[in-house]
Amino acid sequence: MNNSDSRINPRQLGTPRGGSYAAVPTSGDRKNLNKPTRGRKKSIFEAYMSKEDVSAGLKRGELIQGPLRINPKKYHEAFIPSPDGTRDIFIDGVVARNRALNGDIVVVKLLPRDQWKVIKPDGSDKETEVTHESDVSEDMLGTCIPQETAKGDAQSPDVIIEAQFDDNDAEHGQDHLQDILTDDIKKLSLDTGEKGKAAGVTGVPRTKQDDGPKVSDPRLLQDEFLQRTAKVVYILEKKHSRAATGFIKLLADRNSELFKRCAMFSPMDHRVPRVYVPLADCPPDFVTKPETYSQMLFICRIVDWKEDSNFASGYLCKSLGQAGEIEPESEGILTEYGVDFSDFSPEVLECLPQNLPWVISPEELAKRRDLRKECIFTIDPSTARDLDDALSCKQLPDGNLEVGVHIADVSYFVLEETALDKVASERATSVYLVQKVIPMLPRLLCEELCSLNPMRDRLTFSVMWKLTPEGKILDEWFGRTVICSCVKLSYDHAQSMIDSPGKVLSPEELPPVSPQHSIAEIQEAVLNLHRVAQNLRKQRFTEGALHLDQMKLSFTLDQESGMPQGCYIYQYRDSNKLVEEFMLLANMAVAHQIYRSFPEQAFLRRHPPPQTKLLKDLMDFCNQVGLNIDFSSAGTLHKSLSETFGADQYSRARKEVLTYMFSRPMQMALYFCTGVLEDETLFQHYALNVPFYTHFTSPIRRYADIIVHRLLSASLGARSPIMMEKEAIQKQADHCNDRKMASKRVQELSADLFFSIFVRECGPLESEAMVMGVLSKAFDVLVLKFGVQKRIYCNALPLVDFRFQKAGKKPELTLLWQPEELEEESVPQVITIFTLVEVVLTADGGPLKYSALLKRPIPVCLLHPSHLGPQPDPAQGP
Repeated sequence: MNNSDSRINPRQLGTPRGGSYAAVPTSGDRKNLNKPTRGRKKSIFEAYMSKEDVSAGLKRGELIQGPLRINPKKYHEAFIPSPDGTRDIFIDGVVARNRALNGDIVVVKLLPRDQWKVIKPDGSDKETEVTHESDVSEDMLGTCIPQETAKGDAQSPDVIIEAQFDDNDAEHGQDHLQDILTDDIKKLSLDTGEKGKAAGVTGVPRTKQDDGPKVSDPRLLQDEFLQRTAKVVYILEKKHSRAATGFIKLLADRNSELFKRCAMFSPMDHRVPRVYVPLADCPPDFVTKPETYSQMLFICRIVDWKEDSNFASGYLCKSLGQAGEIEPESEGILTEYGVDFSDFSPEVLECLPQNLPWVISPEELAKRRDLRKECIFTIDPSTARDLDDALSCKQLPDGNLEVGVHIADVSYFVLEETALDKVASERATSVYLVQKVIPMLPRLLCEELCSLNPMRDRLTFSVMWKLTPEGKILDEWFGRTVICSCVKLSYDHAQSMIDSPGKVLSPEELPPVSPQHSIAEIQEAVLNLHRVAQNLRKQRFTEGALHLDQMKLSFTLDQESGMPQGCYIYQYRDSNKLVEEFMLLANMAVAHQIYRSFPEQAFLRRHPPPQTKLLKDLMDFCNQVGLNIDFSSAGTLHKSLSETFGADQYSRARKEVLTYMFSRPMQMALYFCTGVLEDETLFQHYALNVPFYTHFTSPIRRYADIIVHRLLSASLGARSPIMMEKEAIQKQADHCNDRKMASKRVQELSADLFFSIFVRECGPLESEAMVMGVLSKAFDVLVLKFGVQKRIYCNALPLVDFRFQKAGKKPELTLLWQPEELEEESVPQVITIFTLVEVVLTADGGPLKYSALLKRPIPVCLLHPSHLGPQPDPAQGP
């Protein structure tokens, strides 16, 4: 697109009267949308403080900095974490947010106490917190658990919820989500009444329980009923990519000068402002045939956002294609999250070995321990092409085992200070979409030279132990090695060996096996590894580890069209656990080794304990519903989850729901440099309950592991110490954290995209679901067949009436269904936490929207006795 006119002066573009959020002007403002504002000097936003004042204010403790999180479903609400770990600081409205975008590192100034937000005591339909990027609806649990963050790592995956608002909100229907900015510019006061309206759903009968206590002066309330509020005074770092996917529209006033020069870009993500873009960037026939482009996706980049304008200015980068199609939507997701999916440059490709086929030189072989004759194999998903890790297990004469973890030596090919190293450090991670991978490294390395493909000599870094059959470590060795994998096993292959230990597999049941090793030898190694892994896992959890095993949705794709043909919950089996245990063991061993050698430069991974405030909320919730959960440590929490529930269908569903809930207080695990943290207790990994941990086992797809490989190599004297200062290592750690979070979010959105298309193409879909949270006019469910969460609104159901009340401390909705026949009576249905219901997922009007509707309950008199299975009362405990 031509962007020569992209730097537009918003003063000439105009600001709608009333100053509502750029993404959606209020109805009264639309007629003034395009009036020029020449001569108008009134600013919408405050000017940013100077760097000097910000620095001084932070040192004095008058200002607070942190990452901005904007509620994806109520974009007038934003939050930053409180430095003391208590309830998040609330930033109310677009004016207070002061042009910062989601993810930006901002500096805020607290507002006076009389402007703090009042938390509605009964909480029946109030939102008090918001989550981080994973679209968890902050009011999901209603009165039970106010949400501040939805953070997690590999041990506690983020939760994905798609709250159910009509997509028309994007253009015309979000006035009920607006702040009236003009009234708040000077005082930035908090109107809790308006917040109640924003949270509700129009057209629903009011209930008496909707009316909470009215408190006019926050100064009279205790801190537990208040949430500190603030305004943004400076943006320290623009973490948001300033790119967005969306649609273009003509301006409303065809007679204005602006109409001749600009179009309006409306982002799909309502947290991003609307943007004026030059007409020169738009398709040539856009003005005459705008309807042709009504469902065409475009990518826009924001270049400016002035103090006196509700709208940002920017330019169109490119047209993606039709909304609702896989590739345009996927490219939009990648661009919005700053994922570099461009081809590798010639300069980068020149860093790769040029003489192919590549062979290991005799000089390099002489520097390494030769393990090519050992029985070494890989276990991966059947579709994997980047094989980072391999395993070996050899029986020793004394009854013990020699176990090896062998990791691709990527640092041999990715040399420091090269163009290849630079692009790898910038990408920082491979990004996995449902249908493809955006690799961190060129495919020659990912899939060939570094990938531990079978019957190919490969350079590796190995950790080897002498272990007792119970998993006790007797000896440990680190070193550079060369291996030749004898077979590429899938998890299914390994699982079949574990499930049928006495069965001798035929060659037809396995991929090609090296003639140097028998199938029986490989089976014996897998079974020995499985037995040791079971002992290691049992010991880990005995010593206090925690694993929150959430449902993960996987897809089968049509080979021709790439469309989803089916979906299923991925099964985490013993073969997965086998690999996980030895990867964890290797990562912990390497963490100790590099920290011993380089206490100021070690690149480790820490996992802070859960946020105190959210943990207390979760404890209160469990007490309310009669669940005896011990939250005193990671280990006791895991033990409670493992031992509390039975094996029946209801108990399994309730455990899934609680697993999602328990992930919410968890913080993100973070890479860090040991030299920048003085207190060694902060190195702790909460979920694993170990003092030192790092990532060593996936260097093909994670740059962090390449740094760790360099440190390990230096610790063994195989190379000179790395030259980076601790501050530079920490900066790289921060970047790896940012890119890992973005990659995780892209992966989630890709799964959302494919599931939405699956519902559209194959729906309606029926499933059992369990209630996770009850509000005054809606309730949230976990759809058990697909692992997705949806909100069901009472006004979308054929009800005569509904009533919200508290049964003790538990919220409860009673639905009165319209009778199907005139002479019949209304069928009542009670909805409370952990109620099992039947739902139907159906596609909505938008290309990727789907909703959940509750199936009408069968009257008890019509049920066969076999349908009346027990459904325990959660209040009575398990």
